[in-house]
Amino acid sequence: MADASPQMTPMSTSTALDTDEDVNEVDQKVYRGMIGSLLYLTATRPDIQFSVGLCARFQAYPRESHRTAVKQILRYTKFTPEFGLWYSVNSTLSVLGFLDLDHGGCRLDCKSTSGACQFLGTSLVSWSSRKQSSVATSTCEAEYVAATSCTQMLWMLATLRDMALPMEEFPSCVINTVLHSRTKHIDVRYHFLRNKYEKGIIDLVKVLCENQVADILTKPLKFQPLEGGVRSLLSLLVKESFVSSKA
Repeated sequence: MADASPQMTPMSTSTALDTDEDVNEVDQKVYRGMIGSLLYLTATRPDIQFSVGLCARFQAYPRESHRTAVKQILRYTKFTPEFGLWYSVNSTLSVLGFLDLDHGGCRLDCKSTSGACQFLGTSLVSWSSRKQSSVATSTCEAEYVAATSCTQMLWMLATLRDMALPMEEFPSCVINTVLHSRTKHIDVRYHFLRNKYEKGIIDLVKVLCENQVADILTKPLKFQPLEGGVRSLLSLLVKESFVSSKA
């Protein structure tokens, strides 16, 4: 892969991985080694979190199409060697989270993929991209389930208070949906978020799709939206010129 041509995105928007039982099998040990290396890289590269997680679902019976998708991720890392986490010394102690999902995005079982990222001031400190455990019948229900990921911010807030650090404001969660009557029958554990919101412990703010930072954790994006999403993650070091412009 050292001489492979770089790619501008970790995964094509037309990519829809399946079991592909009619496609040739590949060496399982080599495929798992590739996935393992990329999973290690996601510790500092949230922009490849979704793509790596999707490819990791097929480690038991990898096919040629799956290996091709993994190779594109490697070619993308060659195109973006400067990407990484950057933390400002002047960052505030406000807690902010972004949540989004791709409704029914998994071709195998039609489950939705939730994406979440939490900021401490302007620094990205936590992120996740995972498939939901149940099938949601509507986008509203799926986003309501995804929104429970913001409880991570409550743990962050409690930790900061235990350290006697003053918080500038209570946590704010930025999502693409609002509380709706169709969420009444969802499992009780997901109503934990509603309870915290009603008590004023956490704030929920609706945001437009073009401003949703967590979008890159839920689905493949074209280069321009992907670049915008990465730049919106305020703690991501994209280029030296980007850092200079922030300073």
